[in-house]
Amino acid sequence: MDKVVASAAEAVADIGSGSSLAVGGFGLCGVPIKLIDALLAQGADRLTTISNNCGVDDAALGVLLYAGRITRTISSFVGGNKELARLYLSGQLDVELTPQGTLAERLRAGGAGIPAFYTPTGVGTMVADGGIPVRYDAEGTVVETSRPKEIREFDGRQYVMETALTADFGLVRAAVGDRHGNLVFHASAGNFNALAGMAGKVTIAEVERLVEPGDIPPEQVHLPGVFVQRVVEVGPEGKDIEKRTTRPRPASTEQEN
Repeated sequence: MDKVVASAAEAVADIGSGSSLAVGGFGLCGVPIKLIDALLAQGADRLTTISNNCGVDDAALGVLLYAGRITRTISSFVGGNKELARLYLSGQLDVELTPQGTLAERLRAGGAGIPAFYTPTGVGTMVADGGIPVRYDAEGTVVETSRPKEIREFDGRQYVMETALTADFGLVRAAVGDRHGNLVFHASAGNFNALAGMAGKVTIAEVERLVEPGDIPPEQVHLPGVFVQRVVEVGPEGKDIEKRTTRPRPASTEQEN
């Protein structure tokens, strides 16, 4: 039951080239940065990543992208990453775009063993009708597009069928975790981490603070340990802010006087 491993390097040692990865995080919030860095050092390539976004320039999943390790990504947001755009438009990266809520539900369905579901999101658009560029060639010509999806009507409304997503490995980051793999995510860091953790056949969690079994009240567990196979304590260092936005502090009464 003790799932703790000694280091991030040990945790990702068996991730092979060609593996698929469900990766938690929202922007740079809650990204498993230590596991990603360890995977960069480990050397696996030809990776498929499933994540809300594929990192930003040279940060988060961007470090694997810049190193040429990712050949396919399934994401909902690809803005803010110039290298992704370059690789995509030059035929070096396949990109499957999916609406953000649909991506979340595809991961949840995969973790719950549900093969497909119907959603109204995307009906009447290229999401349902097909035609979104997936792959370009080196000359910038589209060589593969998304395929049309099944449409059904329920109670007079049309719905598109979306298939579930699973991955060989899930990589997640939690604020707190215990030795049994029970995890607690902080605020918006939980947006995709729990879902990525559910979808991974082998889920690896880096945790900022490791506690003993029983220290986390059951009602506070966001991802139960049944979904988690490995835990590594990494501490809180190294986190970054994608876009820092501040406002001027109002002048004090004394300064105004």
